[in-house]
Amino acid sequence: MFESTPSRRASDEAVFAARVEELERKKSAIAAEQARIITEWDDARRAAEAARGVPAVKRGKGLASEIALARHDSPNQGGRHLGVARALVHEMPHTLAALDAGTLSEWRATLIVRESACLSVEHRRALDAELCGDQASLEGKGNKRIEADAKAIAYRLDPQAVVDRAVRAESERTVTIRPAPDAMTWVTALLPMAKGVACYAALKKAADTTCDQRGRGQVMADTFVERITGRPAEVPVPVAVNVVLTDETLFGGDRVPAQVPGYGPVPAAVARRLIGNALADLRSRATLRRLYRHPRSGALVAMESRARLFPKGLALFIDLRDDTCRTPYCDAPIRHHDHADPSARGGPTSAVNGLGECEACNYAKEAPGWRVRASTDENGCHTAEFTTPTGACYSSKAPPLPPRMDIVRGSDVEEALGIRLLFPAA
Repeated sequence: MFESTPSRRASDEAVFAARVEELERKKSAIAAEQARIITEWDDARRAAEAARGVPAVKRGKGLASEIALARHDSPNQGGRHLGVARALVHEMPHTLAALDAGTLSEWRATLIVRESACLSVEHRRALDAELCGDQASLEGKGNKRIEADAKAIAYRLDPQAVVDRAVRAESERTVTIRPAPDAMTWVTALLPMAKGVACYAALKKAADTTCDQRGRGQVMADTFVERITGRPAEVPVPVAVNVVLTDETLFGGDRVPAQVPGYGPVPAAVARRLIGNALADLRSRATLRRLYRHPRSGALVAMESRARLFPKGLALFIDLRDDTCRTPYCDAPIRHHDHADPSARGGPTSAVNGLGECEACNYAKEAPGWRVRASTDENGCHTAEFTTPTGACYSSKAPPLPPRMDIVRGSDVEEALGIRLLFPAA
């Protein structure tokens, strides 16, 4: 009979802890090996293209997207992986050695590379030696400490380069949005420090001077909305939002979630409340577009055009069908509507041959050796197969629409909601 004693349990847990730490160090060593392989891949690709007479500025085009696919990551991350690998292998041997030994994690090595990006090669190597030459000095340092140390050394080596980088960073100011749980979103503004602090201080001041039943964060959020939209937070904003839902969800109280392109599923009750609020406001102009589905799979039916560019109706159709960029592992918003089989080779401007893609992925697949083939199966499910210059093949399927999207009779909708129907072009 096995007896579990306190000493034995402690011994087992010590083994578990040692094993977890061992695996963590192996993860870092694997990341170092990936960096070496990526660099060899980049060198081999550029050498082969140079031998074919490809101009230097065009060599390596599309490789970052191939790296991303191989790592099951987004194309944006693929570019980061390539840049970090080249810096580690060619310019920062001590950081690479620390990563290989498991002293640094992949992300901490990335932070060091990022903070030294503004330096010359000579100064970058000096930072590498000072920060990572003694691996024992890295033990126990977290992400913020590693980042702060790298910044301090970079500023000491070349203050002007750090200042110039900060000035250039202002040109990268932007606003982004991404989904949050429970039908919420994060709206993020990347601003120069002074302006960002001023914005937060203004919202904080509004919260400090408002006394009602709302919490502090709620007042700040409502003030944020009011000052950007120019109207009270509870008043609907006149911006079009596509909500795809079944007739049962809209009229029958069904629980099948709705879909908001670019966001994802929305609980049925939330979708009905959003639509109800829009219809109750006389200043809102709500319309209902009827979508037809395949009888078994629910996939949207095809549309086609003779135009070289995708007409507005067909582009909207592709946006609703694809939701986000169709390149595997890329969740970026759709910016381009492109032909899987290029129109220059006779590819039709159709829903089957059309793909919703982000700008980077659209340009990446224009590199030599890339091929994309789009098709629909017997259930109407749209599939795109991406083949890279190495012959690797990756498949992407259009996300499923809400189930049971039956055809709604126009007269019933108009009578129930008092709004006009829009029909997609045949």
